[in-house]
Amino acid sequence: MTEHVRVAVLGAAGFGGGELIRLLAPHPVAEVTFLGGHGSTGRTLEEVHPHLAGHPLRGRPLQPMDPAAVTGAADVVFLALPNGASAAVAPALLDAGLRVIDLAGDFRLEAAAYPLWYGFDHPAPGWLERATYGLPELFGDGVAGAELIANPGCFPTSVILGTAPLLAAGLVEPGPIHVDGKTGLSGAGKGPSELNGYAATQDSIRPYRFPAHQHTPEIERGIELAAGVAVTILFVPHLVPTVRGVLTTSYAALAPAVTSADLTDALAAAYAGRPFVRVLPPGAMADSKRVRGTNVIELQAVADPRTGTAVVVGAVDNLVKGAAGQAIQNLNLALGLDEATALPTLAVYP
Repeated sequence: MTEHVRVAVLGAAGFGGGELIRLLAPHPVAEVTFLGGHGSTGRTLEEVHPHLAGHPLRGRPLQPMDPAAVTGAADVVFLALPNGASAAVAPALLDAGLRVIDLAGDFRLEAAAYPLWYGFDHPAPGWLERATYGLPELFGDGVAGAELIANPGCFPTSVILGTAPLLAAGLVEPGPIHVDGKTGLSGAGKGPSELNGYAATQDSIRPYRFPAHQHTPEIERGIELAAGVAVTILFVPHLVPTVRGVLTTSYAALAPAVTSADLTDALAAAYAGRPFVRVLPPGAMADSKRVRGTNVIELQAVADPRTGTAVVVGAVDNLVKGAAGQAIQNLNLALGLDEATALPTLAVYP
């Protein structure tokens, strides 16, 4: 186990970067030693994140994301950058011997998928084959010692954890799985736009980026890696007027004679002893507010024999288990620590 590790957060001014800094404050091993930004350079931590005014790093200015400066200041780098930016920054850091945990989507897919789903040609395809997909409950063994960890997206985290064990156990059919997703405004990032302002979002529920949302191929790939079954996903995300929270509802064809108890037992067995998975008993309903501010996912599975459908619901905080918290969970595993180190399980409520 490492006694001390220096950590850089690039993209420190964004929502994901702010959550990383907040959650790492009590970490017994990881010390944030470098805050990197782009348009926010020169501003202090509390200027870009007023809620962190009492943080030990208050007064620390954000610095340009110069690879040489980062290399001299850190052992591990969290990339909390927009999609497309991480792939341009990561290779130099990796070549310098740093461990990189990417919160964007730049290392989650095969190179051929990026022009279609992300709109750019991948600048570092050689690193895609060397990246570890960091969904700890399913791929934690591969995270230990990994040099490049692709942190999963918020929607894929919820869908893959909920459906992969059921597919692996043969309780649902590998035909098309329909996924309805709901997310809060923080998933759109910190930058203001006409579409995510108060006037546009209050009292509004609307689908977006359908049917070409970039999390679609990630869900398909993650399920295949975990369950050994190729699936086709129809994914429709919706923006809802809340700040935090993701809730996904997946609909899959039931295998013959499967009950709600069968589905629930399979999920409970798959995640027995895992500190961040809460499998609800039959009849209980998942609620994104119960996981707000935590690294916990709530899972609920129901068999509907009338329609022959398995309904699987997952709820996460998109900024914690869906982003920064899961990234720290991956850091803990990579360093040989208990995966739960410094990560919250008690929600902020109401």
